[in-house]
Amino acid sequence: HITPEKFYVEACDDGADDVLAIDRVSTEVTLTVKKDVPPSAVTRPVYGILGTIRLVAGTYLIVITKKKKVGEIFSHAIWKATDFDILSYKKTMLHLTDIQLQDNKVFLSMLSHVLSVDGFYFSTTYDLTHTLQRLANTSPEFQEMSLLER
Repeated sequence: HITPEKFYVEACDDGADDVLAIDRVSTEVTLTVKKDVPPSAVTRPVYGILGTIRLVAGTYLIVITKKKKVGEIFSHAIWKATDFDILSYKKTMLHLTDIQLQDNKVFLSMLSHVLSVDGFYFSTTYDLTHTLQRLANTSPEFQEMSLLER
């Protein structure tokens, strides 16, 4: 969900009430609940957050907008991110000079090119950041940690 003040990322899991709120001015990230999302928010589906990047115009949020299932590892779905959106935290570019606008446009073009290259994979239930050998040699405590905590 997008409002002029915040981005709200809502989990699509059944029963999940938590919503990640990202303040577009302070860039503060907090956890809130669905009822806090304003009804006026523009809603669109995303499949994940790739991250944030700071360019000349300010901070941008990179989200995955399309995915394709490419396989499974131990019954865990592996997805290929196939399309992305680059969302500006700033509501306007009026604070930039013409040179800054041009530089920002070039950087956004470069970022779009990198994102168009094959090779962005993810899983919501399996740790793709560690090799199978490393996962086999980790402690039970590590295995019990969520993917975010790892």
